[in-house]
Amino acid sequence: MASKIESLTHAAQRQALKVAIDSAYNQIEKPETRTEAFIKITDLAGKFLGDSAKPETLDAVKTALRDPDNRWVRFLNKIIDETNPKYAKKMLLNLGYEAFFRGTKLIRENRKKYHCNIPWLILFDPTMACNMKCVGCWSGTYGHKANLSFEDMDKIVTQGKELGAYLYMMTGGEPMVRKKDILRLCRKHNDCFFAAYTNSTLIDDALCKEVVELGNLTFMLSIEGTPETNDARRGVGHYDAVMKAMDLLQKYGIVYGTSICYTSANIEAVTNDDFLRFIASKGARFGFYFHYMPVGSNAVTSLMPTLEQRKKIIERIRYVRSNECDIEFYPMDFQNDGEYVGGCIAGGRNYFHINSSGDAEPCVFIHYSDRNIHDSSILEMLQSPLFMAYHEGQPFNRNHLRPCPMLENPSLLRKMVHETGAHQTNYESPEDVDDLCAKCDDYSEKWAKVADEIWASQKHKRPTYENYSDYHREHPELAAFENTNAS
Repeated sequence: MASKIESLTHAAQRQALKVAIDSAYNQIEKPETRTEAFIKITDLAGKFLGDSAKPETLDAVKTALRDPDNRWVRFLNKIIDETNPKYAKKMLLNLGYEAFFRGTKLIRENRKKYHCNIPWLILFDPTMACNMKCVGCWSGTYGHKANLSFEDMDKIVTQGKELGAYLYMMTGGEPMVRKKDILRLCRKHNDCFFAAYTNSTLIDDALCKEVVELGNLTFMLSIEGTPETNDARRGVGHYDAVMKAMDLLQKYGIVYGTSICYTSANIEAVTNDDFLRFIASKGARFGFYFHYMPVGSNAVTSLMPTLEQRKKIIERIRYVRSNECDIEFYPMDFQNDGEYVGGCIAGGRNYFHINSSGDAEPCVFIHYSDRNIHDSSILEMLQSPLFMAYHEGQPFNRNHLRPCPMLENPSLLRKMVHETGAHQTNYESPEDVDDLCAKCDDYSEKWAKVADEIWASQKHKRPTYENYSDYHREHPELAAFENTNAS
């Protein structure tokens, strides 16, 4: 009875929010009433968040929204002007209300209830099949036979929503090989928001038209700089395919981003002003940067960025996000932005990965598992020995420029895998955890010295919500900000 009442309350609340968003967006579309509409949405968010919304934060947001010269207000205005209104309204409802507001509340309640990590988003692989073979890509070693059925994917989303997760990302392989099932999943779970990491080659007019109607699917396009640096790794013709996809997504008013793996060979090409201004001109408004990981038997360790290159990309990404830069693009650095999310977000702390065979992996780069979707629930995965080892061990380093238990703290990944009995999940090309970590030992030792110097030279603000285990909350001396210039 309680769950039925909760469902009815949720449905009524969602409908009320939909009406409010539709009304506010009608005002947002008109430049003369846009600021007023922004303020209304901010007030609405404050009421919904309740005590967790700090009045001073809301006031600061409203002050910024009233400033027409504020860089991020101009950025927001541009997104609104170029986005299909139908798509934008659905994105606000699903990503804003369901994932950020309602979902976050439910997740935090369930973390206390179940005493384990509960993720904000779940990443899964519809298939390991791919129509490309990129240099150094670990997914190419999995083979093309592994697939999640539609029922598997439906189970993941259905059970994830029960825990509060309303954001789902898909990778592979090439997820859009399973386009028909992905669109079916988006239609069935039209209260969630989905995002696909894609090589762009399967994006066409027909797909874009359906995405606009659905309103709850976006794309992160893989691109690595110039035609030369991109195609050197991804194959001749790939750059042109990305350009075509960008043009289509921009034409249909679909908000999209980029997925960029930075390596020793392309790091300048994917971070310079010309490249960023170019992809912004093509409609890309956000992007995820990923440090090349030496995962898989075909890993090319020479592609790992040098210490100097990694140091420079930290400075570069933060500059692009600063008020001193006017590029209309917001980059996020998976490896170097640990300070803003409390370190490693894997193992279900904020996300985890289910591969195309159904194995629950702590991270898309950590191919070890002790549970499978075919015989375990999402909650049972999160309470497994391997995932609980993550829960109890996070943060893995007090310096959040060294967040990963593989790349920067390989002894910890070795320990967790050995002690929990987790098995490797690369069935096509098995990789022992000791072999994987051996590729990171020298790098982690050398990067530690550089990272510690950078960290000690900066001021750091502790996040208001960290989501560490009870042990870490009860032992504040273990906090990641100990012995730093904390402010």
